[in-house]
Amino acid sequence: MRRKFLWSAALLFAGLTGKAQQADTLVPARKNSFFPLPAIGYAPEKGFEIGVAGLYSFYIDNKNPSPATRNSSIILIASVTTEKQWKLDLRTDFWTRDNAWHLKGNVRYHDFPFYFYGTGDSTHYDDRSLVGNRRLKGLFEAEKRFGRHFFVGPSLLFQHDRFDAREDKGIYPGMTLVDKDGGHVTYIGVTGVFDNRDNQNYTRQGSMVRVNGSYAPEFLSSYPIWKLELKANHFFTFLKNNTVGLNAYASSIQGGTLPFYQLQELGNDFIMRGYYAGRYRDQNYLAGQAEYRYFIDPKLKIRLWKFEMKPTFALVAFAGTGSVFANRDFDIDRFKPNFGGGIRYFYDKSSRLTIRLDYGIGEQRPGEKRQTGFYLSLGEAF
Repeated sequence: MRRKFLWSAALLFAGLTGKAQQADTLVPARKNSFFPLPAIGYAPEKGFEIGVAGLYSFYIDNKNPSPATRNSSIILIASVTTEKQWKLDLRTDFWTRDNAWHLKGNVRYHDFPFYFYGTGDSTHYDDRSLVGNRRLKGLFEAEKRFGRHFFVGPSLLFQHDRFDAREDKGIYPGMTLVDKDGGHVTYIGVTGVFDNRDNQNYTRQGSMVRVNGSYAPEFLSSYPIWKLELKANHFFTFLKNNTVGLNAYASSIQGGTLPFYQLQELGNDFIMRGYYAGRYRDQNYLAGQAEYRYFIDPKLKIRLWKFEMKPTFALVAFAGTGSVFANRDFDIDRFKPNFGGGIRYFYDKSSRLTIRLDYGIGEQRPGEKRQTGFYLSLGEAF
């Protein structure tokens, strides 16, 4: 079972010590917010993880505000583990006035191991190997709005990896893999987006479709690779507090030689919850899910010292399916199930920022325990 990065204690404290909004809806007056907080996590391959994080949510056009402008954010995380591993992660997400430009960035370095199970959609738990990974990653995307809901712009992704076996057992030490010790890739791409969602954090109405096509030229990468990625979301609300979200994801890499770390990985806390990320990996990945969300109108007031708040929550149930496969090896019968439920706590109601607690359940392979995953993190799955 994979346990995601935990944020709960400090975020709940931040929500309790801020003055409550007067309205009971999800759309009170907008505000800037900053949360410095400790971060606590656990995973079998790294033990306990502790660190610090800072989240700043703001609006770029506060001096001349437009009601259409979405909130921007900067998140910085630094953490270490009891296994002497660490990571540093900086994420930025900027929306200019009236959402004319959407600018995203991410710089990350980590030294974290992962379990490698092999390739394909039928790997075995007992074949797993613990593999060390040192990764430097940089991502930049700029999307210009055309019309009301269309965005187009360039993307640049650089990633450099180093790998080493942390144990002699399992499939990794004796397996022949492309770039087994590591390599680098630089994707240059173009992104097209249709987005008419009412809010990008906790959506209740609207759709988002994002398509990215990119190429990693040989003079900037270990091998030349084409990559295509599609994300599509649609949301609708009924009976005031009930929302249904539909999400589809597809990705593919093409090329004469494909490094194993560029193969598509099934499972994470966004889609196919319940599967360890990378338990199954191959050239192509296709998945879909539906999520039901019930928003609980706050009625109870909580007073802590001189502060008063109305805690706001949502309940969630989800189900989906997905699979990885090689070219010309698509088979609908090999798609894997996932389902589960969770709860959301709105710690910044003005921007609809949430803490997400989910428990996902996957397949049970012959002779193995059923695959499950517990997730506690910031923001919605989609």
